[in-house]
Amino acid sequence: MATRRALHFVFKVKNRFQTVHFFRDVLGMQVLRHEEFEEGCKAACNGPYDGKWSKTMVGFGPEDDHFVAELTYNYGIGDYKLGNDFMGITLASSQAVSNARKLEWPLSKVAEGIFETEAPGGYKFYLQDRSPSQSDPVLKVTLAVSDLQKSLNYWSNLLGMKIYEQDEEKQRALLGYADNQCKLELQGIQGAVDHAAAFGRIAFSCPQKELPDLEDLMKRESHSILTPLVSLDTPGKATVQVVILADPDGHEICFVGDEAFRELSKMDPKGSKLLDDDP
Repeated sequence: MATRRALHFVFKVKNRFQTVHFFRDVLGMQVLRHEEFEEGCKAACNGPYDGKWSKTMVGFGPEDDHFVAELTYNYGIGDYKLGNDFMGITLASSQAVSNARKLEWPLSKVAEGIFETEAPGGYKFYLQDRSPSQSDPVLKVTLAVSDLQKSLNYWSNLLGMKIYEQDEEKQRALLGYADNQCKLELQGIQGAVDHAAAFGRIAFSCPQKELPDLEDLMKRESHSILTPLVSLDTPGKATVQVVILADPDGHEICFVGDEAFRELSKMDPKGSKLLDDDP
């Protein structure tokens, strides 16, 4: 499974410019590309909305080798209720801690050298006050699960992720496709996982030829397929193929064909200007 890559996490945002200010000026990411769409996505990338929307990709470097954030903005949708499903993204960046202090962005110390902060909309980020030991400062995405063993069976046995750490007592596990990629942390909680309206989506790539097999595997195992294999168009850019799955707790997972996605996700030097010029 070394050919699979962790790509991005999708956030629904209610205030695009405040949110971009947080990712760009506090965290220190850059706008990698910005795209506008006149109608809802065939794979519900923008959630269950049919109207005009935009997608802004932000990260510490090119999507080829960095885990990034996809900021999805639905025109005319004012708010999204948060659930307990997304527990945070952890990154190593003393620069982000310094930026937050300088801009007086709220930080709270949760452990030695680790600070919690929130993006607009209430999404949690954990900032480690140190230099990253790898080229990408984004270390892990943490999602809540109701049954750790059931989730490990799904993510490891079916989706082929390697288990890097497992702590039965703390009901957590760390998984990934490669040592130098952003990891997925599963954290057991009491009770059900509530996705509310703000629910996100985590995306991975795989060789395009694996997509039908992945869909067939989920059918055989009677797991949820939210969107069967479909082609998605981006005006003026590459067309990609995706399959959208859901894990046992309903976390949305996008698998996209890697070859076309590398073409689609090339950094656009005009991305920041397109976003800033947009009304």
